[in-house]
Amino acid sequence: MNKTRLEAFSDGVIAIIITIMVLEIKIPHSSQWAELYALIPVFISYFMSFMFVGIYWGNHHHLLHSVKQISSGIIWANINLLFWLSLVPFATGWMGENHFESNTVALYGILLLLCGVAFTFLQKSVEKNSHDIEKLKEAFKNLNKKGIVSTIGYASSIPLAYYNPIISGAIFLTVALMWIIPDKNIEKALKG
Repeated sequence: MNKTRLEAFSDGVIAIIITIMVLEIKIPHSSQWAELYALIPVFISYFMSFMFVGIYWGNHHHLLHSVKQISSGIIWANINLLFWLSLVPFATGWMGENHFESNTVALYGILLLLCGVAFTFLQKSVEKNSHDIEKLKEAFKNLNKKGIVSTIGYASSIPLAYYNPIISGAIFLTVALMWIIPDKNIEKALKG
């Protein structure tokens, strides 16, 4: 399999995930503005999840630039990541519909943790099959550090959801901000 086919498949799955999320937003049965007020938690959870899926898409695309050849390990690590990402619409809907109740936020944290671990597995598979460039190895070390911080953040958000779901939400956003701009060191190493 070539890299383009893997990217195209991943892009398609991610596009479907986002489409499912927006289709899960129920249209009000009246034209009153007050009907939209009740949907605010649903819109907030949709926005968060859209942002997370978009961040994964950007970092996934960026990560695959460093691949020399696609291995079966990369294919299965990629499938693993897409599996966990495909559950985001369910967790998003449950959290939004239930106004960020503790159980729903904890499940969302568990899912984000599993997505993060799956991305780390993909990164490790890519690292084994990437170009042998010293600067690229350094870029992967930086990604590993971000991955460790993300794992700790997501793992701590799960029990904190039972103390205060807002704290978990703040952790989710903090981790997202760490990843919102893909690491430019990969591009620099490959150009260098």
